Amino acid sequence: MTANILLISCKDQPGIIATVTTFIHQEGGNIVYVDQYVDRENGAFFMRLETEFNQNDLNSFPKDKFQSEIAHKFQMQWTVHNKEEKVNMAIFVSKYNHCLYDLLSRHSSGELEVHIPLIISNHRDLEPIAKSFNIPFFCIEITKDNKKEAEFEQLGLLKKFQVDFIVLARYMQIVSNVLIEEFPNKIINIHHSFLPAFIGAKPYHSAYKRGVKIIGATSHYVTTELDAGPIIEQDVTRVTHSHSIKDFIAKGRDLEKIVLANAVKLHIDRKVMVYNNKTVIFY
Repeated sequence: MTANILLISCKDQPGIIATVTTFIHQEGGNIVYVDQYVDRENGAFFMRLETEFNQNDLNSFPKDKFQSEIAHKFQMQWTVHNKEEKVNMAIFVSKYNHCLYDLLSRHSSGELEVHIPLIISNHRDLEPIAKSFNIPFFCIEITKDNKKEAEFEQLGLLKKFQVDFIVLARYMQIVSNVLIEEFPNKIINIHHSFLPAFIGAKPYHSAYKRGVKIIGATSHYVTTELDAGPIIEQDVTRVTHSHSIKDFIAKGRDLEKIVLANAVKLHIDRKVMVYNNKTVIFY
């Protein structure tokens, strides 16, 4: 039995669901999950299916036949993925360790079903953490003079280890177009949700001075426009006048860990579809 995930997007039109499900049935497949969404304002259709075929062949889904008989007719953008196949996730870090520890712990416990072939950093501070989890660690220092060369070195490592997507676990460098173009909608970032209200090096201090009542975290795909990519996951928690700056930071880091982990899981499970700089999430 082979399980596949089929993702479809196209112009909304009658008969899509019936045609797709009938095709899978006729090809000997069984649908174990199906969900769909219609953006009526833009006339766009999205669908996610999980299917099972009796063949043990990893390529059991009849791709060529689906393209010629179904996808071409409805002018679909579509992908199919083997549900059992683990993808390769690279982690980029700097000096903050909370998101790194959380991701590695979840991975070690089996919660994140991915391979983590390497960790890349612009500092050596977190190398002991990588060693404790037996994951190769590469330090590529970045300065204003070597940024271009450093990114090509990063890209070389990502290709060598056949990385499928990247997680910026509080990586304190701006990712340039070189990596973004190589990994479109495959670089996940995490930051506090104060942007753009409280920018700068100490956002929690600024928020504390303003007396905010909620703090939050946002995880999104990285695009060329800084911190403006399609949002995958968000969460907030309440704070009061009795909380100190230290409390703000602690609560914020807890949120960052949870939001980033949830975003990574959604991406791994192929539950995210990007459209017009927004995301359609199939929970």
